Amino acid sequence: MVSIQGQSLPAKKAWTDEEFRALPDDGHRYEVVNGKLVVMGAAGARHGYYVSLMHIILGSYVRSQKLGFTFDPDTSFKMASGNRRSPDCSFFSKERIKALGGIPKGYIEGSPDLVVEVLSPDNTVEEMHSKIVEYFENGTRLVWVIHPDEKYVLVYHQPEPDQFKRPGDCLSGEDVIPDFALDLAEFFAEPEF
Repeated sequence: MVSIQGQSLPAKKAWTDEEFRALPDDGHRYEVVNGKLVVMGAAGARHGYYVSLMHIILGSYVRSQKLGFTFDPDTSFKMASGNRRSPDCSFFSKERIKALGGIPKGYIEGSPDLVVEVLSPDNTVEEMHSKIVEYFENGTRLVWVIHPDEKYVLVYHQPEPDQFKRPGDCLSGEDVIPDFALDLAEFFAEPEF
C-alpha cells in the first residue's frame, strides 16, 4: 500500500482520470508507472531554472509562430500502457490539438511531439531510458535531454541518442518545430548578477 497524507492506496492498480486528478495537493507531482504511483520529488533550483528558461524560450517561439502549444511539468499525458508521464517541458502541434477538439480539460492521450527532460541529481539512466522509450511508443518525434551541470543536450529521434550538443552548437526544432534554433552557448551561460 502507498500512503498519501494518511490515505492508503494500492501499490499497483489501473488509475482513472478522476482518481489521478483527486490526488492531494501536497506539493508533490506524481506519475503512474506500471500501475504504481511514483512521487516526483522536488529537483532543486538549478533544475527549475533550466526548465523555466526552456519554457520561456520555446513557449515564446511556438506561440509567436502559432505552431501549437507548450505544456509544463504539471501536465500529465496518458500513455497506451496506462502510465501517466509528465515531461519537464513539452510541445504538441496545433494539428494534433485540433484533432482532439482543442486543449482538453483532462489529460491528453499519447505523448507530445517534442519532449524536453532536464536531468536532476535523482534521475537514473534506467528511469530516463524507460521514459524515452515510452514517449516514442506513444507518438513523440523528438526528445531533448538537458544536462545542466555538464552543459550538454542529448537529441533523440528514437530511444537511443543520435546527437550530442554542447555550447557552441545550435539545438534545432527540425521538422517538429520548424525554424526553431537555440544557441546553447547562450542557454547554458551562467546568469549575471
